[in-house]
Amino acid sequence: MNITSIFRPLLAASLSLACACSAWAQAWPSQQIKIIVGFPAGGASDVAARLIGQKLSERLGKPVVVENKAGAAGNVGAEAVAKAAPDGHTLLLGTISLSINPGLYPKLPYDPLKDFAAISMIASTPFMLVVHPGTPYLSIKDLVDAAKAGKTIHYATAGNGSGSHLFMELFTHTAGIKLTHVPYKGAAPAMNDVMGGQVPVAFDNILTALPLSKGGKVRALGVSTKARSKVAPDVPSLAEGGITNFDATAWFALFAPAGTPRDIINRLNREVAEAVKDPSISEKLLALGADAVSSTPEQLDAFYRSEVARWGQVVRQARVTID
Repeated sequence: MNITSIFRPLLAASLSLACACSAWAQAWPSQQIKIIVGFPAGGASDVAARLIGQKLSERLGKPVVVENKAGAAGNVGAEAVAKAAPDGHTLLLGTISLSINPGLYPKLPYDPLKDFAAISMIASTPFMLVVHPGTPYLSIKDLVDAAKAGKTIHYATAGNGSGSHLFMELFTHTAGIKLTHVPYKGAAPAMNDVMGGQVPVAFDNILTALPLSKGGKVRALGVSTKARSKVAPDVPSLAEGGITNFDATAWFALFAPAGTPRDIINRLNREVAEAVKDPSISEKLLALGADAVSSTPEQLDAFYRSEVARWGQVVRQARVTID
């Protein structure tokens, strides 16, 4: 039997499927697009999603709506997208929680590494190490030296497993010091007690910490990136304070359900790249404390996987458990 005759039907079927997928992608979007945010309305992730959604709507010619599915540190929203039809009409506004949760939760209702297709980064934002103005810590070195000298120093966080908790765990591990954790139920009460002097130290998102620093309510010691942030150019990086090999940010990125046609992923990637370059988007994100950035799908996928590995290691080293 001729081998060609055996494979000809398979080739024809493959070409037919490719044509169908191409036609499907060309017809996209055929309806409104939903961006699922796993947190309540009004937060930073919600604002970022609405900014990018408005611009995507203008560029794609279809409504782009934001739907808040809050719960379980973003897991409710992530599950909804993981189980949605992979047709490009349901997207996920991913945050750092998407990479932290696999290490925190022993069992998730979705596979964090298999159920999402990366589209593009949208923005990144550093965390800021702050202290009460009445403390003697005028620099990162002052804080580290005091801890190494045996002084008991407490720090406030938004709760066990929160970004503020894990960033501080990474900081103390890198600096080789021990601080005492005081978890709160949210960033607001944690920062209230730092401002009140009940707890002297916090490592929180710059979105929360920078306005308090500018108002003189806390003292900023450093930001979590290797270089200074455009958002707070007067605040040194941790590297400048002697904490080398520390470079971590919170981030916002766009994902689709796994299996979404590549043509749709590529189109969305191009549109997001153009959107974040628009001053009406980048300047608003900067005002929030976030740098507008974009990436290729491959770059986001590699970054996301590295983040899952990094924060999983921090959780294991610090033996972090959720409340």
